[in-house]
Amino acid sequence: MNRAVLAISLVSTAVTASAEELYEAFPEAIHAEERYVIYSHGFIVEGDDPRPVHPEFGTYEFPAIKRALFRDGGFNLIAHHRPAGTDIGEYVAMLASWVDTLVDEGVKPTRITLVGFSRGALLTAYASSRHETAGINTALMAICSEGTISGGPRLSLGGRLLSIYETTDAVGTCESLANGSPNLASFREIAISTGLSHGAFFRPLPEWVQPLRQWIAETNH
Repeated sequence: MNRAVLAISLVSTAVTASAEELYEAFPEAIHAEERYVIYSHGFIVEGDDPRPVHPEFGTYEFPAIKRALFRDGGFNLIAHHRPAGTDIGEYVAMLASWVDTLVDEGVKPTRITLVGFSRGALLTAYASSRHETAGINTALMAICSEGTISGGPRLSLGGRLLSIYETTDAVGTCESLANGSPNLASFREIAISTGLSHGAFFRPLPEWVQPLRQWIAETNH
């Protein structure tokens, strides 16, 4: 092999090795220089069907949401399909351990983003609170009631926090959660108005996908 061909081959190999991927489970190999986003879906998707149908909100388009978040984002997306009967405490511990592993493998905390919707946002918030002082990024969608996450222990988050909620939904602002989190580096909140209530997040609508992707691009680096 001549030098020119060898050089092209080495460049091709390097690009392939560092290419971002969409994972359905936590990856075996971690690349310290890359960016990582972990998306946790809503409760209805727990089970075997990636496209379950809600009687009021319609089909939860989990595969389409994954593709929309991942497309040209420049990060690795981990989007695990939780089994039926998922134990909250055990799953939160697993999510937190994933963050630990990424950091232990050399990934900067600011290059780690946890994203969750509804039940997935609950899991995300609990896991993120275990890394309050680490400086990771957290995005919560449609989870806060009366300004915070109710029904469990008081949470305090750190790093950068994004909240997105739908104005016609029963849940809303996370302002109290943010105000009670002294280690936050920044807090941004976005209210969307699609008229679809909780179902606004069942499909990859640009109203929430675009600002979420923009926020990830701005904060995950």
